[in-house]
Amino acid sequence: MPSDLTLAHAAAALFLFVAWGAHSLVLKTFGRGSLNSQLNKVRERWMLQVIRREGDPFDALLLGHSVNSAAFFGSATLLVLAAIISLVANVQATHPAVTKLPMVANVSVELFALQVIFVASILAISFFTFTYTLRKLIYTVVLLGALPRESDNHPGQDVLVKSTARVLGEAVKSFNFGIRGYYYAAASLFIFISPAACIGATVVMLTVLLYRQLATNTSQAVQDYVNALDRQ
Repeated sequence: MPSDLTLAHAAAALFLFVAWGAHSLVLKTFGRGSLNSQLNKVRERWMLQVIRREGDPFDALLLGHSVNSAAFFGSATLLVLAAIISLVANVQATHPAVTKLPMVANVSVELFALQVIFVASILAISFFTFTYTLRKLIYTVVLLGALPRESDNHPGQDVLVKSTARVLGEAVKSFNFGIRGYYYAAASLFIFISPAACIGATVVMLTVLLYRQLATNTSQAVQDYVNALDRQ
């Protein structure tokens, strides 16, 4: 282990991962849950509209756009991840150049490599999350395509509708988790300055994400939409 590795470095990394993973729990504790969880009812309503439409390509277009978005972020994350891994492979050459930058702490080569791996691990998790999102979206496409028409009076129609909406919700959940990884990857870069700076950046990113989920006009509009569905 690097001789200049401290408990503060480990605490900063642990705090970041806890903040990233506990995002939904914090929203559930201090609010109505994430916007994605609130939209579960909306997705169920969407699936009900699907079985009432006859040969409408609108739903396929929406899902196709979601699949393309997840594929784009997965590809972009892989490219960035490959670039960061190349830094680890050439750590002896990149270490002197980076540590000479203003504000960057002058650490050992070993600790510098660990810091780069720390950033890369966040992007790697995001990448695998995006690929899992793609799988869930493909499952959704299959379930959506097999939904019976409302006129068929299928005995398990309610279960089919709710299950399709649930799988789509899980896909969006994974996608949102991967997107949040970008925010925390940006926060992790502050580990090159100091552990305290990394913790501070993590708090800022967490605050921004919570604000967008709880206090923006968009979040209020989603809540109003869901409330209107509840009253219907």
